[in-house]
Formats: sequence, structure tokens, C-alpha cells
Amino acid sequence: MGDKVAGIKQKGGFRACTFVFVLSALENMGFIANGISMVLYFKNEMHFDIAGASNTLTNFFGSTFLLCLVGGFISDTYLSRFATCLVFGTLEVLSLVMLTIQAYSKSLHPPDCGKSSCLKGAIAAYFYGSLYLYSLGCGGNRGTLPALGAGQFDENDPKGAKALASYFNFYLFATTLAAMIGVTAIVYVFIDQGWWLGFLISSVATLIGLIALAIGKPFYRIQQPGESPLVRVAQVIVVAIKNRKLSLPDNPEELYEINKIERVGTEERIPHTNQFRCLDKAAIVPKDSTAAAPWRVCTVTQVEEVKILARMMPILASTIIMNTCLAQLQTLSDTPQESHSFSALA
Repeated sequence: MGDKVAGIKQKGGFRACTFVFVLSALENMGFIANGISMVLYFKNEMHFDIAGASNTLTNFFGSTFLLCLVGGFISDTYLSRFATCLVFGTLEVLSLVMLTIQAYSKSLHPPDCGKSSCLKGAIAAYFYGSLYLYSLGCGGNRGTLPALGAGQFDENDPKGAKALASYFNFYLFATTLAAMIGVTAIVYVFIDQGWWLGFLISSVATLIGLIALAIGKPFYRIQQPGESPLVRVAQVIVVAIKNRKLSLPDNPEELYEINKIERVGTEERIPHTNQFRCLDKAAIVPKDSTAAAPWRVCTVTQVEEVKILARMMPILASTIIMNTCLAQLQTLSDTPQESHSFSALA
């Protein structure tokens, strides 16, 4: 047993995170370059008008970031984070290859019809299939890859907790540096050398990063899938709604909670708070049963986790306006040379 524990401790750390940094940097280099250039690709090659090109790009971005939830859910519930990254990374490379083929082959370009969108039939199916497969691959990776790296550190160890904070700094530095390279080198290739070549560079870069991630497997601390945080949140909301007509006990100690002996793993007990009391109804023990079922009663700790998320919602909501402004910068401002496009919007 001692040899097994020693072997586990030898894994993880920044040595393992190096492979994560490689994939995150190379993948983000192509993603950012593609994101700020695609509106021109949609307009000049796929023959969208400026409004259609902008909407298509913002829909792509929105789908990508929403699909991060899918990647996180799968990695928490069904597959390990490492396996999830490999699956979605493969989808991302496949989609970039498809985009490269369409950009290279003129037979997969629609004729200019003068309408908002000229895509029809098989060409439209190929275009949207490759684009949203790319969105799925990117979203799945972005919802899993940072967590894979963070899992290489032990939060309960003071040194591990300090290294975890540094990990996120290095992760942000790697992705930002790669984005700078993407918006200069790859965007230059897009505009001056050809769209297909830019997509090809993104494909090769992402593939190299995926291979690097796979090579690092012997160094990773692999977390096995368990209960998804999304399921835990859903349980609290559903049970609280079911118990909405019940009265809360005067003493919060009467709410359901697992004692220290029954508590599994390293899960910490979160003390009860009086904010968002309506959610406390999820912790009312049902009178007709002494056995606690996940969708019948939730622990106080589980309820408090949802309260923490609720307190963060104003912060998340405040980013909506900021991202609305960023969407305009990423779309309409990418085509300043097309003066007739702005007159068409007037």
C-alpha cells in the first residue's frame, strides 16, 4: 500500500501540467485567430451579407461557450477528464480538417446570390456540420482541460493549494501568449495566403497539442468520474420546488445533514446560512420515509453549495453587457474596409 501511495504522489504537479499548457496554447492559438477572422470568411467566401456573417459568428461563439457545460458534465459523470479531452479534441481536429477542405474546394462554395445567405442543400449541411462540430469540440475541451490541470494538485496540501493558484496564472499566460501569435501570424495567413492554409495550420497545431496531451498520460493524476455538480444543483432545485408548501423548522439543526461518520471522501461540511431560505426546503426530511433518497431530500451542505452559486449570479450577469460589446468588436469591426456594408445597415 505504501508503494502505491508513493506512486500516486509522484504523479501530478507542474510536470504533468506542461502537457496541458501545450494543448491549451496551441488550441487557443487557432481558435482566437479563427474567431476574429471568420466573419470575413463567411462574407467573402460563403457569401453571407454582413448581418448574416455577424450572426453566424456570434451563434458559433455562443454555442461554444454553452457547450462547455456538456464537456464538464461528461467529464464529471461518465468519462475521466483526460478521456473527455481526447474525445472532444479529436472532434475539434476533425472539424478543422472539414473546414480546411471546404475552404480549399471551390465546389463547396455557394454561388453569390445577393441574399442574406446563399447556402443551400449539401453545401449548407457540410458548412454548418463542420462549424458546429468545431463548436462542440472547442466547448468540450474548454469545459474540461482547465479542470484536468487543476486536478494535478492537492487542495488539502498547503503547497498544493499555492501551486494551484500559480497553475491558473500560467494557464492564462499560455493561452494569452498563443492568442497573440494567432492574431498576428495565422490571421496574416488567412488574409494574404489563403483561408484553407490558415485552417490547416490550426488543424495541425491542435493535433500536435492533442498528441502532447496523450503523451503526458503517465504523469497525470486521473480523477475517476462521479456525481456531477450540475446534478447536485438540479436535485436541490427540484426538491425545493416539490417541498415549496412545507414549513421550515424553527431550528436549522432539524434540517437533513450527513454526519461526519457517514460522510464519504474528503467532502467538507458547509454550515447553514439564513440567506435564500426557500432553498432550505430541499433539506426537509420527508415524514413518510426514514431513508434519505437523492431526489427526495438534500443535505444542508448541498443546499449551501447552490446558495454559493446563487450569490455569484450577479457577477455572471454583469458580464452579459461586456460580452455584447465584445461581440460587436469581433464581428462588425472586422470589416472596416467594406464601407458599403455599413451603409446597408443604416
